[in-house]
Amino acid sequence: MKRILAIALSLVMVLALVACGGGKKSELAGTYDIKVWCAENIVDLTKQQIEDFNKNNEFGITFNATVEPVGEGDAATQMIVDVDAGGDIFCFAQDQFARLVQAGALSKLGVEAGKNVKESNDADAVAAATMGEDLYAYPMTADNGFFMYYDKSVIPEEHIDSLEDILADCEAAGKYFAFETNTSAWYIASWFFATGCKSEWTTDADGNFTAVNDTFDSDAGIIACKGMKKLLDSPANLSSSDGAAFAKNAAVVVTGTWAFTGIKEILGDNMGAADLPSFTVDGQSYHLGSFKGFKLMGVKPQDDANKGAALHKLAQYLTSEQGQLERFNAVAWGPSNTAALAKDEVQANTAIAAVVAQGQYATPQGQIHGSWWNIAKVIGDDVAAANDDAGLKEALDNYKAKIDALFGMTGYIFVGAWNGWDNADMSVKMEDNNGVLTITLDVPESDFMGGRIVTAGTWDTDLGFAQVTEGADLLNAEAAGDDNNIVFLAAGNYTVTCDTTAKTITIVKN
Repeated sequence: MKRILAIALSLVMVLALVACGGGKKSELAGTYDIKVWCAENIVDLTKQQIEDFNKNNEFGITFNATVEPVGEGDAATQMIVDVDAGGDIFCFAQDQFARLVQAGALSKLGVEAGKNVKESNDADAVAAATMGEDLYAYPMTADNGFFMYYDKSVIPEEHIDSLEDILADCEAAGKYFAFETNTSAWYIASWFFATGCKSEWTTDADGNFTAVNDTFDSDAGIIACKGMKKLLDSPANLSSSDGAAFAKNAAVVVTGTWAFTGIKEILGDNMGAADLPSFTVDGQSYHLGSFKGFKLMGVKPQDDANKGAALHKLAQYLTSEQGQLERFNAVAWGPSNTAALAKDEVQANTAIAAVVAQGQYATPQGQIHGSWWNIAKVIGDDVAAANDDAGLKEALDNYKAKIDALFGMTGYIFVGAWNGWDNADMSVKMEDNNGVLTITLDVPESDFMGGRIVTAGTWDTDLGFAQVTEGADLLNAEAAGDDNNIVFLAAGNYTVTCDTTAKTITIVKN
């Protein structure tokens, strides 16, 4: 990890020289073998865009690119497991940004590249790619938010502003209102933003979380829960954000632009799209909020500084006005580039128009602690189980206690595939007996049965495969990588003991 960070720092200096005119065509000219990760539905387009860059760039750069379908939701998890094996360029959702910075998986932008990004993109998209004073990624889209698609044959236009009217229409028609309120923190937050609640996280320059201003557990939060319960208690409730739900008896699906093509194929001329509705509690109306999120493109730090600089040139090309318009035309992704977003064809898109309409009620998605997503996603089930205001308050109190606990974490945890690589999951805390750490855990079957011993809430570690003195035969040495991961050869129950003074680790299969 330290080696990767050092490489990143040296690369910044090289990029600064190139950006300021110190670089010449001959310095970057050459053929580079690279790996690119992107969503499956843009793999072919990305291949074509890289070919176009190869033909037209002025630097003499040629990329021999392998483009692999690794989606924005999965890329960060795979990158932090093994940065060296990850994509040289990869696309990711902004909620993964902080842990990618912490893991040393992102190369900072040079001065000129950063200036261009700031001048060309939505300000919130730029903020989403910024840590401290530095830009670490290139904005790709400004459409990573959600809104409402509806079946116009079931929901009349005069009802689309009212949750209560829409639910009545769905119930009368025996149809579903699909909104991922039981299973996703991203969508659950919509109810709380409606009543003015906040969950704002503060990080230091290294991406470590230092504080949170969270007001979900409040009188306004109770109002949000009462609105949420109207949906949860309805027979029309379906906890889903899958556009295919329209083919399974849904009349409304709350999702994003990525579902546009599939929904249009199902509903045809009956497809409608609009901002989210309002709900009413005690005679007052509250418009459902949402996250305003972004997709970003990152460049991995490189041993070869020229290759790193060349990769940044490619990333700039792929996220340029032209690159973003090509993705809009191919898959209807909404641009973050302001010039591309202003194009008539973009503004005329039904889904983009709905994103823009919802934007006035949306909260820009800043850096959010990775554990929050698991903590908040159970609110829906807890609210559904509550029978009165006291039950709603208990649900929010439980939520708040878990949030507060994040900043009281101490000790070491054994994070890995078995807990979704959650570095704040105290259920995998190792028992500490005078510096000797012990944990017994079940390792389930998975593609990468690995992990690492870290200080809770961070990715800091100097303990891994290289420190294993007994039980190395139970591990995959080749898969350990430069990040010194402990990777098990087989699923099973293991006891891991670590002497933090002697820096030795013993592994026993039970």
